[in-house]
Amino acid sequence: MSRADPLLPNALIVARREYVDRVRSRMFHASTIVLAALSVLVAFAPIFTKAVDRGTTTHLAVFSSDAGLADTTTANLGTFLNSQRTPGQAPLYALGRVPSAEAAQSAIDLGLADGALLVERSAGGRIDFKFYTGESIAADRQQLISVGTFLVAVLDYTTANRAGLTQPFLFPSLDMVAAAGPSAGGAPISGSEFAGRRILGIVFVVLIFIILVIYGMWVAAGVVAEKTSRVMELIISAASPRQLVIGKVLGIGGAGVTQYVCVLIPALLALGVEEQVSTLLFGPGGSIAPSLVALAPPLLLAYGAFFVLGFCLYALIYAAAGSLVSRAEDLQVMALPLSLIAIAGYLFAVVALSGGTTGFIRIASYVPFWSPFVMLTRLTVGRVEPWELVLCFALLVVTIAITVVIAARVYAAGVLLYGQRPGLQAIVEAVRHPA
Repeated sequence: MSRADPLLPNALIVARREYVDRVRSRMFHASTIVLAALSVLVAFAPIFTKAVDRGTTTHLAVFSSDAGLADTTTANLGTFLNSQRTPGQAPLYALGRVPSAEAAQSAIDLGLADGALLVERSAGGRIDFKFYTGESIAADRQQLISVGTFLVAVLDYTTANRAGLTQPFLFPSLDMVAAAGPSAGGAPISGSEFAGRRILGIVFVVLIFIILVIYGMWVAAGVVAEKTSRVMELIISAASPRQLVIGKVLGIGGAGVTQYVCVLIPALLALGVEEQVSTLLFGPGGSIAPSLVALAPPLLLAYGAFFVLGFCLYALIYAAAGSLVSRAEDLQVMALPLSLIAIAGYLFAVVALSGGTTGFIRIASYVPFWSPFVMLTRLTVGRVEPWELVLCFALLVVTIAITVVIAARVYAAGVLLYGQRPGLQAIVEAVRHPA
């Protein structure tokens, strides 16, 4: 190879060598097995959650402008919902009155309540319920509360007739709306769809975080290994820094895609059978929301796009960071700030899994270093406008293009330095005035 060769052929030769070396390595095989096992465990998380959920308490806020109706609703509904509690067991449901409808909504937003029930009596005597569901209420508990509202209306009717009032029984109305989650704001929700989306969101975020960090470190470690063995002196004379950087990213990225497929297939198979496993363990009433109900080709394409673009961004930065050190021991110190950036994006994605979108989370989903985590999560569990996706991908592509130039210049400045780390001023000068 010579420096006069076009960029792509030289880069592809480097990419092929990197790909073959990674795929044949024992670390690749071991990490693939570990990640596949982890993805299966995450896919079965709803089953573990259901086992734990049996002992948890669901908190419900109750409000009515009629104080008497609020009291009887709280008492009767609480008795019905906790009727299946075994002696010594914590209450399955805890109901408490709140002073206003706004307070009920606020309790859900702050995590003080899992849901809210607004109760009013119409002019004709019918009881109207509005059930605000938080994102933490399981589908089976939502259904039981809905049944309980009918019981409240029946008991209210019998109490009124014992008082000497004679009027026909009016079936209560129940309006179930979402206070949190993908349809927050009043649209009816599908419990199975939302649960499935959250499960997929967890699987996707965990996989993309682990794979991006692992393969980013592989890129940096490969650069350091070549410097340590002095092979870099021969390689850099046959190809330009930009060709080497792009080749490494393509080759190791190809290995990452291969591992991604090997990890994703077991996870999807686990998601496909989790309903049957749950029924086998918990009986006919142990059904859980099928996670694959939310799996659609556009979501898989988005995940693939975020994986590729996110890897390109982080791999370029890791390659530049690896060129600045000469020993493997120093790599951990250099890579720590990069890992912290990825961890921050992961934590923001965990917050976004609730389905709510605060101003900060929305902004974080546009930041290129965090968007592969946060925007992917928003897309999985919430609503994302088309222009938001276009903006997100555009910012990622532009950032990658800029990073290619900067990373190649830093790489050229640091790759031939042995035993010393170039100072910040030298790096800035290399970026501004490449050799």
